[in-house]
Amino acid sequence: MDIINILQQELNIKKHQVENTVKLIEEGNTIPFIARYRKELTGGLNDEVLRHFGERFAYLQNLEAKKEQVIKSIEEQGKLTDELRKAVQEAVTVTQVEDLYLPYRPKKRTRATIAKEKGLEALALIIMGQKEKNIEQEAKAFVEPEKGVEDIKAALEGAKDILAEELSDQAVFRGYIRELTFKKGMIVSKAKDEKEKTVYDMYYSYSEPIHTIPGHRILAINRGENEKALTVKIEAPIEDIVRYLDKQAIIKDSAARGLLEEVIQDSYKRLIAPAVERDIRGELTEKAEEGALEVFKKNLHQLLMQAPIKGHHVMGVDPAYRTGCKIAVVDATGKKLAKTVVYPTPPQSKVVEAKKELKALIETYSVDLLSIGNGTASRETEKFVADMLKEIDRPIHYVIVNEAGASVYSASKLATEEFPHDDVGVRSAVSIARRLQDPLSELVKIDPKAIGVGQYQHDMNQKRLEVALGGVVEGAVNEVGVDVNTASASLLQYVAGIKKTVSQNIIAYREECGKFTTRAQIKKVKGLGPKVFEQCAGFLRITDGKQFLDATGVHPESYELAHKLLEELGYSKKDLGSTSFKDIHTKIADVENIASRLGAGVPTVVDIIKELEKPGRDPREDMPKPILHSEVLEIKDLKEGMKLKGTVRNIVDFGAFVDIGVHQDGLVHVSQMSNKFIKHPLEVVKVGDIVDIIILSVDVEKNKIALSMKV
Repeated sequence: MDIINILQQELNIKKHQVENTVKLIEEGNTIPFIARYRKELTGGLNDEVLRHFGERFAYLQNLEAKKEQVIKSIEEQGKLTDELRKAVQEAVTVTQVEDLYLPYRPKKRTRATIAKEKGLEALALIIMGQKEKNIEQEAKAFVEPEKGVEDIKAALEGAKDILAEELSDQAVFRGYIRELTFKKGMIVSKAKDEKEKTVYDMYYSYSEPIHTIPGHRILAINRGENEKALTVKIEAPIEDIVRYLDKQAIIKDSAARGLLEEVIQDSYKRLIAPAVERDIRGELTEKAEEGALEVFKKNLHQLLMQAPIKGHHVMGVDPAYRTGCKIAVVDATGKKLAKTVVYPTPPQSKVVEAKKELKALIETYSVDLLSIGNGTASRETEKFVADMLKEIDRPIHYVIVNEAGASVYSASKLATEEFPHDDVGVRSAVSIARRLQDPLSELVKIDPKAIGVGQYQHDMNQKRLEVALGGVVEGAVNEVGVDVNTASASLLQYVAGIKKTVSQNIIAYREECGKFTTRAQIKKVKGLGPKVFEQCAGFLRITDGKQFLDATGVHPESYELAHKLLEELGYSKKDLGSTSFKDIHTKIADVENIASRLGAGVPTVVDIIKELEKPGRDPREDMPKPILHSEVLEIKDLKEGMKLKGTVRNIVDFGAFVDIGVHQDGLVHVSQMSNKFIKHPLEVVKVGDIVDIIILSVDVEKNKIALSMKV
């Protein structure tokens, strides 16, 4: 199998791109580093394509290893033919390899192996020859009570067991039946108890063609089955399958037709059908998980890349009823300045006292923005805050923040180390405040699965989910860049090449030796060798350091090139840090020409120019800012036809959930997203988008809001 050619065809890229990328991966380079600093070699493949490339490359390598293992095993059994070797080598999936290996795989004791132990294999061959007209007469010779073959019937039953297993082991038959079942079969679900009300009501008597059922319904049915609410099965086109097996296994005018028809029925029902059902449901689940994972990854990336609100002193509010609202005030850098607990919500309802205390904190610490978690008691807390802000004679706004995962963080070892003297409520309030100031820096402290922007994430392969989402976080962190002098260990460990231990060593070095003043100084950190430095240096920023380029995304390996570029354009080294280069592109008539003169690649020169024009630019600046509120809106205030603005909180296969400020996200079904047909909501919106919506319907009792973007 030519892995290079397969990757070239699948990804529709050139051979040299594949070869160079494989070499870079095998050399231990990280995906962010390859995507950002090796564009000449990869032909500019982006982070997303490179991650897919890495996954497929690993799969194909594992497939090759599996083939070698299978061929070796069959060869050791003395059963490897040239034809079989060729079939294994040409297989393109692990399933195909497994099908070919099935007849040779060491088996547990089955009905067939027991029959063989009784000496009935020769009788099976006689039946399969289909020439002997008196099979029962032939079977007499195999009756041996001392071997457990009591009579002719027992002999024939044993021979049929052998033939049934051999029939089921045929890779060609399995492949055909699997494909036929996929094309013509139905997936059927029924209620285990029709009287019991569950969220799976719609699947209590449900069927859909296997080849058309969407991924989100597969995952829903799987969950219903796992929770013992549903029974699920595959209904196959049995008549077509039996007809096919008859044609393959029984010759015209066969003397053993009756026996072989029984063998076919038994083989399919007992051996082939269960295996095919497992394969198909496994494939459906894998594809559904793949689709859900892609949605989750895109949602998570957009959430992490939400625009930060910088320069504000923020009051974080973690709402609650009986235990009171936990309050934390943080400065513009996220440092905790004050904490308290107030009780404006039932049952205490100490509104006057709470207003007095919070107004004092707002005045003392110049708070100009409040961040309110959207959990329990959020509605009552928002109303209290909105009323209080009316009584303050300067403009102060509040934002409702999705607090998913805040409780996970507040109870974590990391939060305990960061705030050893505070309870979980205060830690949560700090996190809620910081999520507004810098979503990325705060959200990296939380397990991505707990952030709440996916669908059915708890039903997926957790290892695969962890790896995929970790890649998304890594991509976002490196896309933004990290200030090495202020970043937490949680943030640093997502920088390309840096592991948890090294991130902690960076913090330890910083605390012992003070701020880093140059990128070169980072090499002194324990465990941060030349290879790690190469991978991480371009993503670590040093602001107000000794070297201007250290604050940019220019990699240290390209500093000399950057200086030559500036000299070529009439600048000197002294101009770095004292001159604005925002119009540098106007001095370059032909990038290819200047890159050629400098002996550099065009992508690298283009990237250096962008960095010099906007040093330290945060790509999140282009993202929509959160909606700031000063008035409260409740679900009972909503009316059909009302037009509002909302923030997209989560995207699933069938639509998007939009926060319109009433503590219950409304659903925009995919059919209500555009006047033209779209297959998936991600074609139209992404998490964090501010969208115009119109209210279609409101069900106050069920707390459901239907929205439309066809405004």
